[in-house]
Amino acid sequence: MPDRSDDFSSSGRSVLRTAVYGQTTITFGIRGPLARSDLPGLCDRVCALLESSHATVALCEVSGIAADAVAVDALARLQLAAYRHGCQVRLRECTPALRDLVAFMGLADVLVE
Repeated sequence: MPDRSDDFSSSGRSVLRTAVYGQTTITFGIRGPLARSDLPGLCDRVCALLESSHATVALCEVSGIAADAVAVDALARLQLAAYRHGCQVRLRECTPALRDLVAFMGLADVLVE
């Protein structure tokens, strides 16, 4: 029978990665124009960066990309990949047009600036 004397079981998450000990932040940028065929390679490169850095926050410079569906798709994929690595992507230098498109597509709560 398991020992129930400890009410706090391990969450599987390292204590050093919790908010108590701060965040590890990395910065990267996306350059355009983006084509749908670019997305798998972009995700692979960002996943490798997240894995090697163990970052909890990734600041993504997006001033150089067009406000279109491919860009929003890329950002949503990156956010999902980051989530799987225990990280969150935050947008930097987001144009008003891209911010409006993200909101129109219902992703304003997921892709935050």
